[in-house]
Amino acid sequence: MAFDADSVKIGRRGLLAGGGALGLTGVLAACGTDDGDDADGGSGGSWSFTDDSGATVELDAVPTKIVAFTGLAAAIHDFGITPTGVFGPTVNEDGSATTQAGNLPVGDIEIIGNSWGEFDLEAYVTLEPQIIATHFFRDPSSLWYVPEERADEITDLAEPVLLAADDGESHLGDVIERHAAFAESLGADLESEENLAAKERYDAAVAALQEAVADNPVTVLACSAAADFFWVSNPESYPDLRLFTSLGLEVIVPENPDVEGGSYFENLSWENVDTYQADVLLLDSREVAIQPDALAEFPTWNALPAVQEGQIVGWNSEPTFSYAGSAPHIEALAEAISNAKKLI
Repeated sequence: MAFDADSVKIGRRGLLAGGGALGLTGVLAACGTDDGDDADGGSGGSWSFTDDSGATVELDAVPTKIVAFTGLAAAIHDFGITPTGVFGPTVNEDGSATTQAGNLPVGDIEIIGNSWGEFDLEAYVTLEPQIIATHFFRDPSSLWYVPEERADEITDLAEPVLLAADDGESHLGDVIERHAAFAESLGADLESEENLAAKERYDAAVAALQEAVADNPVTVLACSAAADFFWVSNPESYPDLRLFTSLGLEVIVPENPDVEGGSYFENLSWENVDTYQADVLLLDSREVAIQPDALAEFPTWNALPAVQEGQIVGWNSEPTFSYAGSAPHIEALAEAISNAKKLI
């Protein structure tokens, strides 16, 4: 997680303006319930999965009607399971997929919320979900992108499955394995040609990064930019950065991380953007963050040695937790490290 959601100035819009056109009772009555119907419950046997909160979810059959947070949906899609509906940053204004949507076929999935605070409860009920899957960050009682004020209603309608995007210690490979296990429980074939090839590419990318770091030990700053602040990310608080540092990459640890925000980052004003100097900048590539072209208007940004040398690598600070989704980003980082000049 790159930011405390409240610190990012993402618009929070009310859920179902004016209380919604239909109450839950009316919507449920309209949809009906078909308990025990195999068409709704998938084929073959009962299903259970123990999630990262420690809860075991059990259903009479493998669920096929799945609603998931966009990032989690993108991960299990790469393994072969595509949810019915998603919520979270999914499409840009032009209809293209966001960075967090990864390879999701966004035109074919019901989007019931596209930004923080949006969750179309009526659309959700209409989908007749059997499970709702989302991430949490250290605290399993906080469901990522599920509006807190409606969480009980939402999870009463479908069994929640929670996977840790950050448990405080696991690295990227561990988190990917958990998403793979969840997808496999839903019917994904992890031994398929596509999945085996993705795993092979991921392993090769990790090995390439380790070799690049050993051959060219440069210093990296993981960061994100907004209009009023420059965030220096703490490598001890991100599963992908934990992996990179375990491979020997030197990623700067900020001296004053925001403890109340989970110690994920340190806030810097633009006047102090040069507090930490690095050879390479790992820059948040999500749409919520300002990208290099727009950053050219910031004099203090232009003054950074890594910027002047063009040693900037895009970083999806909320990565897709799949081998297929992560491999290209690790490959790009390995190439950047291999070609970087020592500047400090």
